[in-house]
Amino acid sequence: MQVLLVQPPIYDFAAYDFWLRPYGMLRVAGRIRHAAELTLFDFLVSQRRDAWGRGRYPAGIIQKPKEFRDIPRNFRRFGRPRVEFQEFLKARSFDAVLIQTMMTYWYPGVREVIEDLRRLQPGAKIILGGIYATLCPEHAAALGADLVVEGNHLEGVWRLLGIEPRNDYPAWMPPVGEVGVLKLTEGCPFHCTYCSAPISSPEFETRAVEDCLEELRRLFRLGARQVAFYDDALLFRAHDILVPFLEGVRREGLAASFHTPNALHARFISAELASLMVQSGFRSFFLGFESGVENWQRSTGGKVSSTEFASAVRSLRAAGAESIAAYILAGHPDSDGQEIEPSMNLAHETGARILLSEFSPVPGTPDAAKSAAWADLPEPLSHNKTAFAFRRLGGGRLARLKDLARELNHR
Repeated sequence: MQVLLVQPPIYDFAAYDFWLRPYGMLRVAGRIRHAAELTLFDFLVSQRRDAWGRGRYPAGIIQKPKEFRDIPRNFRRFGRPRVEFQEFLKARSFDAVLIQTMMTYWYPGVREVIEDLRRLQPGAKIILGGIYATLCPEHAAALGADLVVEGNHLEGVWRLLGIEPRNDYPAWMPPVGEVGVLKLTEGCPFHCTYCSAPISSPEFETRAVEDCLEELRRLFRLGARQVAFYDDALLFRAHDILVPFLEGVRREGLAASFHTPNALHARFISAELASLMVQSGFRSFFLGFESGVENWQRSTGGKVSSTEFASAVRSLRAAGAESIAAYILAGHPDSDGQEIEPSMNLAHETGARILLSEFSPVPGTPDAAKSAAWADLPEPLSHNKTAFAFRRLGGGRLARLKDLARELNHR
């Protein structure tokens, strides 16, 4: 069976290759690689990457959807030209196509891919999976796929493909270049009111350490030296999975640079764990902070306190961490009680860089229900983080927050 894997282009105001790879789809592909010939077409191949493997995508300005008339920014299509995919489809024949979906408001790129597949590969079965497919299944189904997979419910995939999946499945690894991605766990024990993790992966589970090490070995053999962890709770129960994994990394001399673009839970960072992570090759630490207001922290999930955050940064700095950043939400529907500017100053005083994370309402979460005044929630385009933060805070205040972040980081 000939199976094509596609990571679609992005339609948005901004996009950047922050170690973005279709890991979920590659894990599914790993379970069928014994019965299928696999091919990846990745629209999102960045250019001019930095020392850690991040970079800009090719992009072009396009007409803004009517939903964004009030947003004074250019709208773009990010990724390889559409004609490249069309020529690729004319030269090959596929029995089935797996499409990775990500942000709900990126669905125009998924629609583009399906349109070209239906026209040029009319016999191929099309399967959508990932975040958009899970959070907006009815909307996704209207794009014309044969199957929309919600969460990790993959039984329909095996039936449609007629393949009995393997259970011992390291992710399928196409040639990856300098960047690879990895997950040691699934799910998250916290239930933050703004996060999709409790919906997409409601149970926290650890993977077998040896399976994770084998994936890293494969990435290493394929040339990856920058490896990003996609875990939602990498540090939870660290002694069950992360610590033995890192002991294996050091024992085998797998000298990769590790990165943590998903927010780490600062409350679990002890001096001992910080030292092990730095000594094992972790180069970037992105910590979830969101707000320094204790009541606000508790009301949105209680994943960290200001005291725990400051302690984590001290431990990381003492261990020699190169880069420590704090995510702080901008544009949350409860922004009035968040005290964004004091929270930014508080994080700065610990020694962390400030990264404003514009809020996007996630369907099915408590905070999405609070967002109706600024978003037409049934339309996924209205979940766009740039548009939502602009509408919630106003252009002037949002610009001042960005200026403050730049000033603090420059200091």
